[in-house]
Amino acid sequence: MNENQAREEICRVGRSLFERGYVHATAGNISVRLDESQGGGYLITPTDACLGFLDPARLARLDAQAQQLSGDRASKTIALHTHIYRATSQFHPKTCCVIHTHSTHCVALTLRPQVHERPELLPAVTPYFVMKVGHVPVIAYHRPGAPEAAQLVAQTIERYGQAGTPIRAVMLARLGPNVWHDSPAAAMATLEELEETARLVSLSASAPEPLTESQINELRQTFGAQW
Repeated sequence: MNENQAREEICRVGRSLFERGYVHATAGNISVRLDESQGGGYLITPTDACLGFLDPARLARLDAQAQQLSGDRASKTIALHTHIYRATSQFHPKTCCVIHTHSTHCVALTLRPQVHERPELLPAVTPYFVMKVGHVPVIAYHRPGAPEAAQLVAQTIERYGQAGTPIRAVMLARLGPNVWHDSPAAAMATLEELEETARLVSLSASAPEPLTESQINELRQTFGAQW
């Protein structure tokens, strides 16, 4: 994917998420790490931009040190995105896209008192959540853009990866999920599966029973699920 294609894909994904209610107003951001053949560095949505109305030419272009080169002013979450890219490189080296949203049902789950009693947002309640998303650790609340949150996310990615369960998402309490994958389309699919699973749990009258260890192990053996 060259730079022009990456710009178009960021805008396509942003518009799709906005039109289907996964993002609202000016919440959320999308970044792409560019290949060295394209000069390296990053593209990221501008600060306070609505993801439904992005202009490919106005996306922020940053160098490998996340210093801005052109475009509108970069989202303040670029530090978090670069921490994610660095931390996940040894576990998912092809990661080239990070998406952050304030998805309603994911955020709602972190507002429940009992969320503080568990380290992850959701149990293994559906096979596709296990296969397509995996573990989603909850990161304690910090203000948007706080450097401490970026450091905690990187440490969490490292801890899960070294334990043999690499992750593709974290949940920032009261803010929203960050997901990452090998392309904007794949990252969007991960985000969608995460938010829809959170919606199912939110709509359940009582806490759903998770899949059994035997059922999860079958998903590992059949589909390579990293749980």
